[in-house]
Amino acid sequence: MRAAESLPVTAIGRLDNSGRLLDAEMRLADLNERAGGRVGAPLAIPQIAALARLAQRLGIAISRNVVAADGEDDIELWVRAEPESDSVRLEVSGWRAQQGWRGPANDPERDGDFLRSAADWLWETDASLRITFISDDAGARYGFDVAMMLGQPITRLFSLEQDDSGNLPILNAVAAQARFRGQEAELRGTGRSVRLEAAPRTDPAGRFAGFIGAAYMLDSEDVALPEPDAPLPTPGPFGGFPDSFSQRLNRALREPLGRIIANADSISAQTEGPLKPDYAEYAGDIASAGRHLLGLVEDLVDLQAIERLDFTIAPEPLDLADVARRAAGLLTVRAQQSDVRVDKPALDERLPVTGEFRRALQVLVNLIGNAVRYSPAGGMVWIRLEREDGFGHVIVADQGKGIAPEDQKRIFDKFTRVDPAEPGGSGLGLYIARRLARAMGGDLTVDSAPGMGARFVFTLPLRLEAFGSEQ
Repeated sequence: MRAAESLPVTAIGRLDNSGRLLDAEMRLADLNERAGGRVGAPLAIPQIAALARLAQRLGIAISRNVVAADGEDDIELWVRAEPESDSVRLEVSGWRAQQGWRGPANDPERDGDFLRSAADWLWETDASLRITFISDDAGARYGFDVAMMLGQPITRLFSLEQDDSGNLPILNAVAAQARFRGQEAELRGTGRSVRLEAAPRTDPAGRFAGFIGAAYMLDSEDVALPEPDAPLPTPGPFGGFPDSFSQRLNRALREPLGRIIANADSISAQTEGPLKPDYAEYAGDIASAGRHLLGLVEDLVDLQAIERLDFTIAPEPLDLADVARRAAGLLTVRAQQSDVRVDKPALDERLPVTGEFRRALQVLVNLIGNAVRYSPAGGMVWIRLEREDGFGHVIVADQGKGIAPEDQKRIFDKFTRVDPAEPGGSGLGLYIARRLARAMGGDLTVDSAPGMGARFVFTLPLRLEAFGSEQ
């Protein structure tokens, strides 16, 4: 019998409120030491440390199955974390060893992710080369009906062309069940040229199950192709990335994140049958993390858009009271989950202004979402309307801890968060919101004091002709 097998099944440990290991029984102490930790230092096993922080934050005991690294292998543990007055008590059991994951030297699925990340649009097929997926926006941008193509042979969408050797790279790849590149084709019915690349996918039995692929437009009407000897373009304001960077980032991440969120929500809701409560909570955590990542993607896409020199908005007549009510409605579930009440404008209130509906809604969703996030349980968020000096004002006020005077300018800076330890986003939301407000001819300001909550004021130009028609 190995020494480890003679140790107790359950190992007890304690962390202080900062996550430092106060003491631990031998089995847990040894695992922590192999991970590079020691008594008196932060726990070096991230999965257990994260569970302890969650239990401490929620103030309840949490039990969860985790898999932690133990040298080159993994170990499956059952961890119970229970917050106490000045510490978190850990009970660790299970201790089932398993071989650690080792990625293959050449993983076609991962290769597919890399080649797809820079594509103009994406596609997938089954083993019979029938189309199973096409990017949602591809049809509208390039002139074909996505719905009509799903389930059809790939040759219904593409007229494949031979290469210089008289071969069709895609057919050679099917025979070899391998990756292919450089398959040129024409989008049927559009006269547009495209280059295809793909990596093979396999089913659980290792059989060929189709391709995950990318399409690169060779005669794109969206981006002018430079001449071979043309100088490199001058880097734009967004960190030197090309203008298409955010679009490609959006396409590469939005769809897979959307699938992750949808599947995790389905598991959490137990639509396919009951689960252990801990597993349902874990699925909810996955969905929440997916939404957080999706929000970061959207922020980066917006950031590049607003920092372009040619960025403009499309002015239109708005009822800012209606926009505020819609924004509050979108955040109803989040407010209920946080036990925060949102007092929105009455249905008969109107505030005619000029702006862009989509952008004004984006600003107000950000402001109200922040107010809900930083409000205490049982708190209130107020949305009020005012008219002054030719501008319409929407005021979003909360009962949070407030913002110190020296921080009130910084919160509108890019990638800035006053307290990084608090839950929140990328530090781009208020920067983007103010840029949008000013692009629409208005502004976004804050009035706050520590302990007194925060009061954000979003202004847009009043639509004076609307008042004349109301008289």
